[in-house]
Amino acid sequence: MKIKKPSDLTAKVAELRAGLSGKTRLQVSLGTCGIAAGGSPIAAALRKHIAEQGLEKKFEVVDVGCLGLCYCEPMVEVKSAKGKSIIYGHVSEEQIPAIVAAGASKTAEGLEALKTSLYYPEEQAKPKKKVVQTRIALRNSGRINPEKLEDYLLQDGYQALAKVLSDMKPAQVCDELVESGLRGRGGGGFPTGKKWQFAAAQPKGQKYIICNADEGDPGAFMDRAVLEGDPHAVLEAMAIGGYAIGSDTGLIYIRAEYPLAIARLKKAIEQATAAGLLGKNIFGSGFDFNIELKYGAGAFVCGEETALIHSIEGKRGEPTFKPPFPAVRGLWGKPTIVNNVETLANIPAIFRQGAAWFKSIGTPGSPGSKVFALAGKISNVGLVEVPMGIKLRDIIFELGGGIANGREFKAVQTGGPSGGCLTAKNLDTAIDYESLKALGSMMGSGGMIIMDEDTCMVNIARFFLEFTVDESCGKCTPCRIGNKRLFEILDKICAGQGTPEMLDQLEELGNVIKDTSLCGLGQTSPNPVLSTLKNFPEEYKAHIFEHRCPAAVCTSLLNYTINENCIGCGICARNCPVNCISGLPKTRHHIDQSKCIKCGACMRSCKFAAIDRK
Repeated sequence: MKIKKPSDLTAKVAELRAGLSGKTRLQVSLGTCGIAAGGSPIAAALRKHIAEQGLEKKFEVVDVGCLGLCYCEPMVEVKSAKGKSIIYGHVSEEQIPAIVAAGASKTAEGLEALKTSLYYPEEQAKPKKKVVQTRIALRNSGRINPEKLEDYLLQDGYQALAKVLSDMKPAQVCDELVESGLRGRGGGGFPTGKKWQFAAAQPKGQKYIICNADEGDPGAFMDRAVLEGDPHAVLEAMAIGGYAIGSDTGLIYIRAEYPLAIARLKKAIEQATAAGLLGKNIFGSGFDFNIELKYGAGAFVCGEETALIHSIEGKRGEPTFKPPFPAVRGLWGKPTIVNNVETLANIPAIFRQGAAWFKSIGTPGSPGSKVFALAGKISNVGLVEVPMGIKLRDIIFELGGGIANGREFKAVQTGGPSGGCLTAKNLDTAIDYESLKALGSMMGSGGMIIMDEDTCMVNIARFFLEFTVDESCGKCTPCRIGNKRLFEILDKICAGQGTPEMLDQLEELGNVIKDTSLCGLGQTSPNPVLSTLKNFPEEYKAHIFEHRCPAAVCTSLLNYTINENCIGCGICARNCPVNCISGLPKTRHHIDQSKCIKCGACMRSCKFAAIDRK
């Protein structure tokens, strides 16, 4: 059915609802994480079991995107037609008969259902639980088949676009977005509506809408989950933006390392175009809008909007001075809006529910919700979407399940490789743009890397700076040379070659790089160094003055010694790859420090706690 006007969309949705089978849905999480964990064989086994048992009239298996519970993949959600749901994690093929037999009416015997706190503010009153997620950008991820347009339509898909094209003028669209207070979720936090207004105010002619899907932060996978789980939401938002600024062309700049997201986007574009939801004369409004994909080669700097634009144009991915901003002079010299995936994923919900609804969530200065990717030393690795203003403590210890393996919390890095490391004293900080910036960190795109007591903060600063050095485009001297010098200083400190003067050099050079770099990558690159210097000065001093790594991570500063617990069994010597351990049977052995490569094989093999690491 070609949808030519809003009434056709209403009729199509009514037809789809009337045709719902009433079957219990067995939803298998098949985002990248679910597939990697073995979700595809689980889905195949479910279909086989249902066919063998003759249960096709009662159950249907649905491939969905990532629900965010990556730590417990492969995962199956059993959902009845009445909405009752049970989620099972770490599912094996042997458990499938029990899951199907239980249905959604009771928990399968021998399997514990996952306790989640997923809350969809469009659908229900907020529960009275202390800490809940607030799903707006992720509202459909893990709940619909991303490769079926019909599933998206049943979740009010393209209703926002129909409303905008039928009832609103372009200026009203921009004003509504300004009123909502939505800020860019890609890191900068600039008001999205104002950015749209700038482009709309430019003279009529060719303009562009670009979706920035070049997600490059280590440990970040928010945008990937949205594109894999709910691609039509991004397409709908881009069309709304195109109407608002007077553009008929959208481009999605996505890194080629996201093959599943690319495949699902391609299919979604084909489906939307075939249905008349993209292309010519959408909803009979006279508005035309088409979307195409452009692939990036994985350069981190191309996440910066001017570098991204240059990449699309076939040039080196290097940033340029602003102004002029892309909204005035962007792709091919034309007014261009660049929004990241998560920003766009919020927009259909805003126009369905209204600006006041969106502003009622979060804080006055940072309305709405934010998606975070929890990674590192945390129990529940995955995605959470929380209202702005929530405390770090609630994210890490409630939703994230606390620190893995019973270790102690030490630090959390927000904002990706250019963010700052925050400590336990910052755990009650409210998460919003200004609060994190005041602490020397940043919101960034939403990466959140948690560290435990076994993390060396000097080494972690060195790790992130090495990433920045590798990813610098090299255009400006402060970033190209300054960060290289910063890295060299950190490298010497971790190798036990640090001097007291280096502490002042790190701080002075870091501040110069922040003040003089061309783009946001360079301006924020010293954050890991400066924040760890501020929050963990004792670790730097231990490395420099005591030639000791308190976390026992920096191998050049480690020494393995054999203590009085040694019974001379010789296991350590037999496991040493460089034969640096000697001693007679039943006598205390000795490690030749000049030959030891600090691999730790001796300590791991010893059964008598006879080897110390200092």
